[in-house]
Amino acid sequence: MADNRKKLVEVKDLSVTFGSRRHPFKAVDGVSFHIYEGETFGLVGESGSGKTTIGRAIIRIHPTSGGQVLFDGKQINGRISKALDREVTQRIQMIFQDPMSSLNERAKVDYIVSEGLYAPGHHLTQEARQEKVSKALADVGLLPEFASRFPHEFSGGQRQRIGIARALIMEPDFIIADEPISALDVSIRAQVLNLMSDLQKKRNLTYLFIAHDLSVVRFICDRIAVIHKGKIVELAESEELFAHPLHPYTQALLSAIPMPDPKAERNKTLLVYDPGCHGYSETNRPAWRDVVPGHFVLASEEEFARYQKNY
Repeated sequence: MADNRKKLVEVKDLSVTFGSRRHPFKAVDGVSFHIYEGETFGLVGESGSGKTTIGRAIIRIHPTSGGQVLFDGKQINGRISKALDREVTQRIQMIFQDPMSSLNERAKVDYIVSEGLYAPGHHLTQEARQEKVSKALADVGLLPEFASRFPHEFSGGQRQRIGIARALIMEPDFIIADEPISALDVSIRAQVLNLMSDLQKKRNLTYLFIAHDLSVVRFICDRIAVIHKGKIVELAESEELFAHPLHPYTQALLSAIPMPDPKAERNKTLLVYDPGCHGYSETNRPAWRDVVPGHFVLASEEEFARYQKNY
């Protein structure tokens, strides 16, 4: 059955390299995926896996060394026109991991939230700009009078809501959320996740949700890609991935999720992923294969046969 959903974002064989020409470091190595309009796509991996680098490459913070990033059918990586750059700036926004360091501590909330509206192409009066700020703050559950305060006067959860308001005021179609709850208390995390879900339904937003915790992305994401050392090793719908984790790295991440039952937590087996266990060679190279429609895994022919047998 054909999938007629619109692909809002397409990442094709993306590579990002840091360092010098003599000592290059490939942080992202040939990554490919797409994100449908209106869905939440999760990108999960440990620290240093390249997930944040991918998000920053999509929004043009990091230059790409290879591959393509397509947004609404237009290539947005590399050199682009000023008109397309302005379109990307408005239609793609980012929510950063640390709600304190991502906000200008010397500026009031009014300016922080409305800063994007000062860019060329926005011809708003002061009254119209303040009205937009008040609406953006109200949408994330903050009072309009908070606009006259500084970031240090707020809690971590409130600061993250300010970051979300800053993204929403541009009326984007696509938001990259880079571990938006990892710096928050456990009691606040659910509030922010519920807020993001509600805003998605009201505004038909599309999310790239970057995280290191699989239990979190299961709650909010439609599909999940697992990344290890710059390569995506498995991709599937959320419940499919949890029901049938195939790649050893995915299984290791799932085994690290804390269990609410103390007895079960004590007795569970914690898996450790060893990249050397695959035994890849010139004749036994890994490739991107689908075990069932929509469930992809990076595996050699031997591993793929074993995955199919154990599915």
